[in-house]
Amino acid sequence: MTALAVRDEAGADPAFRADVLTGLAERQKAVPARWFYDDAGSRLFEDITRLPEYYPTRAETEILRARGGEFAALIGPGRAVVEFGSGSSLKTPLLLSAIAPSAYVPLDISGDFLRAAASDLAAKFPGLPVYPVEADFMREVALPREVEGLPKLGFFPGSTIGNMVPATATDLLRSMRETLGIGALLLIGMDLVKEPATLIAAYDDAAGVTAAFNRNLLHRINRELGGDIPVELFAHEARWNDDYARIEMHLVADGEFSFSVSGRRFTMRAGETIHTENSHKFTRRTSNMLLQAGGWEPRARWTDDAGQFALILAEAAPPRSAP
Repeated sequence: MTALAVRDEAGADPAFRADVLTGLAERQKAVPARWFYDDAGSRLFEDITRLPEYYPTRAETEILRARGGEFAALIGPGRAVVEFGSGSSLKTPLLLSAIAPSAYVPLDISGDFLRAAASDLAAKFPGLPVYPVEADFMREVALPREVEGLPKLGFFPGSTIGNMVPATATDLLRSMRETLGIGALLLIGMDLVKEPATLIAAYDDAAGVTAAFNRNLLHRINRELGGDIPVELFAHEARWNDDYARIEMHLVADGEFSFSVSGRRFTMRAGETIHTENSHKFTRRTSNMLLQAGGWEPRARWTDDAGQFALILAEAAPPRSAP
């Protein structure tokens, strides 16, 4: 089951156009990080996960390899695994192998990448029904009718939740709860607070892959929204914002210039930035508070041996009228 993405008369995603035009008109120019992931962006991010500086994938994979028996005991067999974002070729199979699911439902906004990832997964697990859904999982998603009566496990690895400001992250967790239903479980990755030097290196690698990933957003705007952004005049920058416990990614203007997107003109001053991503880092307390704000009760927590990353199992408990 695949929900086709909505396109406007120019062939662009209207939500993408609206987010870009609104964000570029703001005092601090910004574009939501979810628009990184066209096909080229998705491939670049897979490259990022293999970089020596990028520890989250290795740390999360370590947990999945080491704790499979505990996952199986707490989650149980027969659940439909609903992954929010196409699974990597490594992490998702580790989970599926551990818990004996009844179906796998990957959700992603990037259709071609979604279908390729689903096809690879189906080949690795030939007896497992796979139902890819092309959808914006930031909103409640209608799941395939084939999994309606099955218990659900949401899977949201990679600390993608950290890309969102708290209000947006809370909204997403609530929409996940609506998608999966009361009694569902959620296995979610969250990156942990650590030394800023380690964090900055993970988002500004020596090979320049993250810089290419950041600039690809501008290429996408030019291609899909009729833009003429001079991509070569933007530099990639990663910053640690201690007040908000997050890494910020920016595209910094190298000089003063103007450009057009969808017929609208924008100007940049030297040193002005387009804010493209946040990556919030968590402690045990802040991760638990965020999950509870989104309607999820934490049930178990695992970290890698170095204590860099956490996987948390939470349950969509019935609403309570009082403490």
